[in-house]
Amino acid sequence: MSIRATVILQIQQIAEQHGLKLAPLTDDLALVDSGLDSLAIAIVVARLEETVGCDPFTESDAFPDVITLGDFVRFYERTAASRDVDSGAAR
Repeated sequence: MSIRATVILQIQQIAEQHGLKLAPLTDDLALVDSGLDSLAIAIVVARLEETVGCDPFTESDAFPDVITLGDFVRFYERTAASRDVDSGAAR
């Protein structure tokens, strides 16, 4: 499963578990307007660390502005790709 699909799935599952109503999950959706509260976003990050195997918020030297869902997904994709390059894994 792609990182994008994993992120979306985790967001949907957590929103459902917490009874949160989500806005349509598009790349340009501002996370603050997504329907997720700060606790739900923290849970998303924790679950993504388990499923994707990285937490870019603690692993990255450069912390870009993560404003939209697209920014969030790309931050995970870049971190995962960087880990693959650093470990010598082929993509």
